[in-house]
Amino acid sequence: MVDSDGVINLQAVPRSMVVVGAGVIGMEYASLFAALGTKVTVVERRPRMLDFCDEEIVESLKYHLRDLSVTFRFGEEVAAVEKHRSAALCVLRSGKKIAADTVMYSAGRQGQTDDLALEAAGLTADHRGRITVDADYRTTVENIYAVGDVIGFPALASTSMEQGRLAAQHACGEPARGMSDLQPIGIYTIPEISFVGKTEEELTDASVPFEVGIARYRELARGQIVGDSYGMLKLLVSPEDGRLLGVHVFGTGATEIVHIGQAVMGCGGTVDYLLDAVFNYPTLAEAYKVAALDAANKIRNITRIDT
Repeated sequence: MVDSDGVINLQAVPRSMVVVGAGVIGMEYASLFAALGTKVTVVERRPRMLDFCDEEIVESLKYHLRDLSVTFRFGEEVAAVEKHRSAALCVLRSGKKIAADTVMYSAGRQGQTDDLALEAAGLTADHRGRITVDADYRTTVENIYAVGDVIGFPALASTSMEQGRLAAQHACGEPARGMSDLQPIGIYTIPEISFVGKTEEELTDASVPFEVGIARYRELARGQIVGDSYGMLKLLVSPEDGRLLGVHVFGTGATEIVHIGQAVMGCGGTVDYLLDAVFNYPTLAEAYKVAALDAANKIRNITRIDT
């Protein structure tokens, strides 16, 4: 039985593995080992995985992983893990039993604050090692700042680096602009997932109208060249003013090309910019043009009906 640190010390690729937890790290390793030929079973107590991501994108990943023989057990909890001579046996609370060579426990990262003697500095951490900070990353003790995993979500290397830069500027009295809300999320599953902005579910819950534009990699010359028939890029567009509300990518290079959408959104651009832009051919970035045309055509069809 290993965690995400111990899994790199495995001496051989296991024939079978149970991954406990369908969060970011759990799904990254589940897809990695599935790609290597391991028979993977994912156990997750929640009803779905990666619940902060766009549901259609997650469903695409789930379909792809099932094609690699990954089994999902949602709404299930591990009650015990028994170590036997030839394998480990996972016993679920529902009574199911799953035999596997390796069990990987992945229930989220914890802030490494236990050995920092926080109480000596007048600070405390919650049960997951997280410290409370204000908008400038200053703790309740005026001259102490905290960033990264120890302050919680999103706990990414990219955002943590920027938090550290802003905290240092504030601590030294240097002028600094706050961190933008448009932070891209990258999940290094196989294939990758990346997004910036709102999801369909968030916009629907907030009663914000939107139109969807989709480009599938198999429609692109570069997608066919690299052999990616499952990848897709989705744009969420405001039908009122054409603003990009969200960009969601699944497939090869997702964590790279999402930055194009991030830049357009950050500069207040609209879908018209993508419609009028000329992209290098053949590239995956060309998906933005295809998705923009798809969204614009849908908006135009509705406008024609209204008039």
